[in-house]
Amino acid sequence: MKVILFEDVKSLGKKGDIVTVNDGYARNFILKKKLGAEATSKNLNDLKLKKQNDEKKAAEILASAEKLAGELSDKSVTLTIKAGSDGRAFGSVSTKEISAAAKEQLGYDLDKKKMHLNEPIKNIGTYLVPIKLHPKVTAELKVIVNGK
Repeated sequence: MKVILFEDVKSLGKKGDIVTVNDGYARNFILKKKLGAEATSKNLNDLKLKKQNDEKKAAEILASAEKLAGELSDKSVTLTIKAGSDGRAFGSVSTKEISAAAKEQLGYDLDKKKMHLNEPIKNIGTYLVPIKLHPKVTAELKVIVNGK
């Protein structure tokens, strides 16, 4: 019997795969636990439409991430921290502070976990902070650190 899998099944296949299994295994395990459905023409058509819809959504998410990356490349965020006379800060600037400043100054809600700092920002100056918006899209936000 041919079955369309709705979830990943160990040693059988991934979600969306069409696999051939014994009738008893299909009836007693896959269909009973709602891990899949019989591969009828209606179900195959539904799977095809679902895959097209998923691809369309993925393309829209990628396009919106690219658009946001383009917008962020022109913008900058300014942070003010306590610093000594030599330009070294007392403490450091974290991704949490950068995220909060971006929300306050630019209106963008950026996830602090998606920002990647190679090393903590401990000096006054201008820095480019990479932000991973999508697995294929990485934007850079300009962060200006001023001292008090």
